[in-house]
Parts: sequence; structure tokens; C-alpha cells
Amino acid sequence: MTRTPSRAATPRTARLINDRAAFALLLERGPLSRTELQRLTGLSHPTVSDLVDRLEAAGVIAPAGESQVRRRGPNALLYGLVADRAHVAGVEVLPDVVLASVTDVTGRQVGAAQLAQDTAAEPHDLVHRAITEALADATLTADRLRSVVIGTPGLVDPATGDISFVGALPTWHANLLPGLRDSLGGVPVLVENEVNLVGLAEHRLGAARGRDTFALLSFSSGIGMALVLNGHLHRGTSGGAGELSYLPADQAGRLFPELVAGGAVLALAKTHGIRPKSDNAAAAVTAAVGGAAGGKEFLDELADRIAFGAAGVCAVLDPGFLVLAGTIGRAGGEALAERVAERVNRTTPLSTAVAPGTVDGNPVLRGAVLIALDLLHEETFAQS
Repeated sequence: MTRTPSRAATPRTARLINDRAAFALLLERGPLSRTELQRLTGLSHPTVSDLVDRLEAAGVIAPAGESQVRRRGPNALLYGLVADRAHVAGVEVLPDVVLASVTDVTGRQVGAAQLAQDTAAEPHDLVHRAITEALADATLTADRLRSVVIGTPGLVDPATGDISFVGALPTWHANLLPGLRDSLGGVPVLVENEVNLVGLAEHRLGAARGRDTFALLSFSSGIGMALVLNGHLHRGTSGGAGELSYLPADQAGRLFPELVAGGAVLALAKTHGIRPKSDNAAAAVTAAVGGAAGGKEFLDELADRIAFGAAGVCAVLDPGFLVLAGTIGRAGGEALAERVAERVNRTTPLSTAVAPGTVDGNPVLRGAVLIALDLLHEETFAQS
């Protein structure tokens, strides 16, 4: 049998791998000395010295003080990331507002903006205005922006990368992506379905961290699903993977959202006597979890409804792990997740764990910023 000779990494590839490993450690742990980088990476002293010099010359890292560890001789010099070297923007498009967040290279938010939806405005103009206001809030000029990721409801065409259909925003149309690229002067821009961004955030930071395969079900005013298979987001041929809005739910012809989306959940809560001060579904679920009268019965019936769709997902995809996200899924916490898990595992023979989403803050913006930072880091290390 003829063996194909293995290809060893080129010196440039090895440098890129080492540089990214050091960057990740500095991002996770903060400033480190050359000795600490050597110990944590397992690289040789000359290799670490070379990468530190290279990253410092590129402006990626800079001296950040001295180690406080007691030792003979002078204290070791610490190196940290230059956080304000560049900035990225994450955007969430909602039916009523557009939110924008600008962060430094560590993911720390330095500016934000919120604009009301304007059906008369071109979508790319509205998003551009939101980004511009967020930059102004951070007292930054547009030339400091290096990448942008937008989370939107509806379908994103995998072939073009642009929106193809947004049911909640009938006036939105294709040209969001090229129009925004033009107005931002060629800054890298990526458009992604908003639930997919929540899935990526939970994969990197939250309940699904360390799992290669899982499904995330999002329940808020609308519903959706993100699917990660073998570590990769699955979008489907037309970008419609996870569009649970079209899933039939019962013999009466009702669709799944008519049972588990925000309005339906709030109506269900009221039939059980739960009337939260804030008249929305998440508040009702929070009240039920907190022990409100009728809460147990309400959570049981809500779990029945969610499990109907969740069992179908598990029967077809067998993800082994489900995350309940969105305002309703997170509000339900472990109480709702445990109920859904019991019903799904009773319905199918496929063992499935269920957990609530745990990403803090706005998961869509968190996911958008994560991907925008990935784009920035790819550019940074491609040039090193």
C-alpha cells in the first residue's frame, strides 16, 4: 500500500498557531510574563521570545507592568493585549429597534446605540446609522472599526450572505450586505440569523460549552432553532435550517409558534391565574418558577407544548443536548428544562439532556461580537 507522506507544518503556519495560542492565553488570563507563556504553551524559550517580539512589533501586545512574584533579581516584565488597537461592532435587528454594540479586542463594550425601526429607511442605511452612533458613543472614528456582524430575524442566503426573507420586517430586503460594505468603506461585514448567533454564544460561553453537537431552541416573541453539528453551525441549503415557525403542532392545524411563542405563553399563564406586573411571557414564566399560585400546572403544560417540537427535533437529528434559550427559555431555568427533558425522554428512546441558556446580557449581540472578533483575529494573524 502506498502511503501519502505527511505534511509537516510550514514555519509560517507554526508561527500562526503559536501566536494565536499566546493571544488566547493573554485574552483569558490577562498579562503574562515570557516565562509564564513558556510554561502555559509548552513552547521553548527562544520560540516564546520570538513570538513576543513579533506580536509586540505588530502592536498586538505591549508591556503591562512587572510581575509581583518575589524572586531574585529584577521582576519579570508582563505583556498584555493592546485592547484599543482595533474595534468591532455587533448589531441586532429587531422588529421595533436596531441595537449596536462596539467593543475593543477583548470584547469589552465601549459604545452602544439604539435606533427605532424606520420602515421608510433603507435597511443598510439604518444599520449604518446605528453603528455610527455606537462609534460616537465610544468617541471613536469610523477608521477604528475592523469588522461588523449583524444578527437578523428571517433567512440569510448561504450563497450570497445577504438576507433573503424577514417575515417580521416586510420592508427589509437584499442589499443589506453590499450596501453596508459600501457605506463602511469595505470593512468586513457578515450577516447571520439571530438565533444562530445565540447558538454560537452558548457554544462558546454558555450551556453548550465543550459540546460538539447540540440544538438550541429559542422562545421569545417568536421561536427559532440553531443547530451545531460536529462543531459547525448547520444553516441548511437556503439558510432555513431551524425555522420552527413552519412546524405543525396539532390536528387543529395550529403551527408550533401558536403554542409556544410569547403571546401564546402569556395567554396560557393567564388561564392558570398568573398575571405578572410586567405583562409579558417571560415575566409570567419567572413568576411561575418563583412559586406563584398555579405556577406548577402552568410550567407542566408549557413543558408539554415545548416537548412536542423538541421531541421531533430529537427524533430526526438526535443532538443529545438541547438548550432552551430566548427570554422564555432562560426565564424557565432548570425548572422548565427538567420538565422538558422528562417529557422528551419519555417520548423517544434517544437520551437527551436539556439545559437553560446561560449567556449573560444580550445573547444575540454577544454572539455577533464573538464572530466579529474572530474576523478581526483572522485578519491579524494572517498578516503576522
